[in-house]
Amino acid sequence: MAKIHSSVVKTDMRVSKPSHLLQHQVMAAAAMDAQWDFSCDFEVDFGSEENASIVYAALAVDKELQPDKVKRLMSVSNGKLSVHFEAVEARFLRASFSAFVDVLTLTTKTIEEFGKGMAS
Repeated sequence: MAKIHSSVVKTDMRVSKPSHLLQHQVMAAAAMDAQWDFSCDFEVDFGSEENASIVYAALAVDKELQPDKVKRLMSVSNGKLSVHFEAVEARFLRASFSAFVDVLTLTTKTIEEFGKGMAS
């Protein structure tokens, strides 16, 4: 059975007072980054690189429906699927995360039912 680990973090970005010449650039960069205030890191241990890669491939084709409000980054390493979400609001993070877990569950159950080596 796959092992799941996750954490949710709300970030608070503050900009200190920069020198007058750089203030505009720093504030513009902060405004761009500050909108992504909510994040979630999610890791699932599939026990094998093959199974983690199968799940990654199945989930990678589904892009976020609102990429201006939610970002999702996935990677596979050592048999684990790692996913990082960022969102502008908690409700978008929750909706994206929930939809992702639904498809992840379906994919995992399919591998358990029809794939070899998933039962470890």
